[in-house]
Amino acid sequence: MRPNDQRPPKVPRSALADTLVDRLTTTYAAAADPEQARSMAGYMKDVAPFLGIRTPLRRELSRAVTGQSAEPAEADVAALVLRCWELPEREYHYFAVDYLRRHVRVCSSGFLPVLRQLIVTVPWWDTVDLLAAHAAGPLVAADQRLTAVMDEWIGDEDLWLARTALLHQLRYKSATDTGRLFAYCRRQSGHPDFFIRKAIGWALREYAKTDPDKVRAFVTAERDRLSPLSVREALKNL
Repeated sequence: MRPNDQRPPKVPRSALADTLVDRLTTTYAAAADPEQARSMAGYMKDVAPFLGIRTPLRRELSRAVTGQSAEPAEADVAALVLRCWELPEREYHYFAVDYLRRHVRVCSSGFLPVLRQLIVTVPWWDTVDLLAAHAAGPLVAADQRLTAVMDEWIGDEDLWLARTALLHQLRYKSATDTGRLFAYCRRQSGHPDFFIRKAIGWALREYAKTDPDKVRAFVTAERDRLSPLSVREALKNL
C-alpha cells in the first residue's frame, strides 16, 4: 500500500499474532473487574468499554503474554495491532500500542496506512498521543519521504490526524525540523478544537527544552494568531 493510502488495510496472516491474541484475550478476560471498568470508561468519556484492568497489572499481564515470543516481522506487528483494534475493550488497544512501540523498528514506510487506521478508529488522546510520538515519529525519522504525508495530515479534516502531525516530532529534540514544526503550528493556530490548540502548545513546549529562544521568538511573532491555551502551554516552562 502507498504510505498515505486511506483504504482500511487488510489484516495480514500471522501465526505469531494468532498465538499472542489468543493468549491476550484469555489472560486479560480472567483479570477483568466490572466495577473498575465502569470507572475507567467514565474517566475516558466512554470512548470505549473497558475490562477494568489497572495499568500496573495490565503491564504485568502483557509481559506474561509476550514472554518468550519470537521477534515479529512487520506483517506480524500489523496483524496483531489490527486484530487488537477490532476488540472493543480499550485495554486491548493499549496492548497494541505498547507492542507497536516496542517493535516499530521492524516497520517500514508501508506500515503507515496501518498506523492511520489506528489513529482514526476509536480515536482519543490516550492512544493517539502515544501513536504520534512513538510510532509516527520513528517512522518519519527512518524515511524522510513520509514528511510529505505529515504535510497532508496537518491539513486533514480529521483532528486526530492533524494532532498526530503536530506531535510526531515530540521526541526529536535537536533533530526537529523547526520550519515544519512552526509551519504546522501556524497553519492550525486558528483551529477551534481544544485538542489541536493543546497539541500546538505541547509541541512548542517540548521543543523549548532544546531551543527556548526559538520558541519564545515564534510565540512572540505569532501571539495574535495563537490561542491563549497554545501560548500558555508553549511558555509554561520558560
